[in-house]
Amino acid sequence: MSKQALPVVDLQAVACCPPIAASPLDAAQAEVVAPMFKALGDPVRLRLMSMIASVPEICVCDLTPAFDLSGPTISHHLKVLREAGLVDSERRGTWVWYRAKAEAFRQLGVLLDIPARPAVEAGA
Repeated sequence: MSKQALPVVDLQAVACCPPIAASPLDAAQAEVVAPMFKALGDPVRLRLMSMIASVPEICVCDLTPAFDLSGPTISHHLKVLREAGLVDSERRGTWVWYRAKAEAFRQLGVLLDIPARPAVEAGA
């Protein structure tokens, strides 16, 4: 895996995207949104995200013991979530506290909103 830094996702840029059911994403819109989905596409990051989102905020000291991974590996995964615009962090003394960025998930929800459509009858 490359050690180069990922660009931090601009949530304002994500907000520009209409629901995919309304119109297809253009290449630029897909480039903006893809890092968020890529970050959530890893099982460890998805678990971390669910742990962070399930509480108002959580200390990294409470996240690390839930995994059979080293502290630096957990820190890397948290960095990916932060750079994808999905979490905020704040250092307090020696620990870092994380909280979900609700607006990012609202915007992803809007993007993924596909209204229910009536079933097409056979032979119609």
